[in-house]
This record gives sequence, structure tokens and C-alpha cells, in this order.
Amino acid sequence: MADDLDAHPTSVVARVRRKADGVESEVDWGDVSPEALVDAATPWRTFRWYHGQKHYSGAYWSSTERALVIYESRLELARLLLADFDRSVRRILAQPFLLEADVAGARRRHVPDYLLLSDDGPVVVDVKPARRLAKQDVALTFAWTRLVVESRGWSYQIASEPAEPELSNVRFLAGYRRDWLFDDDLLAGLRSVDLHGVTLGEAVRYLPEQPEPLVRSAVLHLLWRHHFTIDLSKTLSSCSVLGVRS
Repeated sequence: MADDLDAHPTSVVARVRRKADGVESEVDWGDVSPEALVDAATPWRTFRWYHGQKHYSGAYWSSTERALVIYESRLELARLLLADFDRSVRRILAQPFLLEADVAGARRRHVPDYLLLSDDGPVVVDVKPARRLAKQDVALTFAWTRLVVESRGWSYQIASEPAEPELSNVRFLAGYRRDWLFDDDLLAGLRSVDLHGVTLGEAVRYLPEQPEPLVRSAVLHLLWRHHFTIDLSKTLSSCSVLGVRS
């Protein structure tokens, strides 16, 4: 679809809403700072709940941001969960800006779903069900957005339905993401023992002086924190084998 554009998008600007007061500002695309955005910008849209709405909107407490991050659909929530679990992602901002550009003879606008600051650089993410990607208007929007984003050397991703059971596993581990709920001494005790190659069911018995439910929760928290690793392509069970990240 990028080949269908008459030319590269021109006159590109980003409209940003300030977190402090909601005031809108316009910035030339080449001058946009991703670090400044995540610190100072607020999501472009505010969502509402109403009877019969087609999308499931909400706010998710992100362990990466240590704050709420909004989403406008269950699919957006799925991508948000995966970003929060990704140890290379350092910041997350929903609806970071409104992009405007002259594209194929028309002035076009688009609000991406997420901006991620990762160890590999800024990543702009759009979320859309796979069945809708072939629609002409969607394909055109994503094509010119990709050109604009990648012109800065940033990455652009289109996220559709994630693989299972990985998503279910991450959603389950997200229940153990709040670090203040876990005893530091218990976590230190688990980090001090060699659990490489041990099953999840066996690991909960490695600290016999501690109640098994507390140890199990702590192991799952350390999986969320990536101290332990596990094969997320298979459904988590007591037989899942732990690894230890070096």
C-alpha cells in the first residue's frame, strides 16, 4: 500500500496535549522528542463508557509506568500487557499524538495507539484486528504512518491478535506484577537458590520454612520480573520448567 502513495507524506506535524493542563500544541515532526512526550503528554482522546458501545475501554496499572495506562479495546489491552512484560520497554504512552500530513493530495490525520521507549529506540504501535488490515482506508493510514515514523529512524509496528497461549500466560503473570506486595526477604531467598531446571511445582517447596502459597506467588512475581524464565509458548503448569536469566 505504501507504493500507492503519490509521494512521501509532507508537511508533517504532531499535535500533542500537555499533561499539566490539557493545552494542545503543534510540533514539526522532525522536532518531536519521544522522551519529552512520555513525560509531558497526555493521551490524545478521552474515552467514555456508554450502553451498547462496541469497544471495551479501561485503564491498566502498568508496572513499567507505575501508573495507569488507558486502552480502548481488549486487543489494545493485550498489546499493553505484552509491552508491560517486555523488559526492553522502559516507558509506555497511550495515544501519544495526533499526526497530520499531506498524503496523496489530501490532508490526513491519525492517532497511533501507543508509543514505547525501548532499548532499541522509540516504537510507535497501532493495534487493529487482522480481519481489518486489508481494508483500503486502514491500509492507507498505516502505510503513510509507517513512512512518517520510520523517517525519524523510529520503529513502527502493527499489532493484531497475539499468539496463544503466550498472551494467556502473560495475563496470568500480570496478576503478580505489583512488587510492593512481596516480602523482600522471601524474594532474596528465592534468588539465592539454584532453581535452573526445576519445575514450578518443585520450586514452591525450596523454602520449607515459608508457606507454599507465598513461595508460589513470589516465584510467579520473579517470572514477571524476568529473574526466572519459562517457555511461554506452552500453558503454564506445575510441570513448567524454570530457567534463570544470566
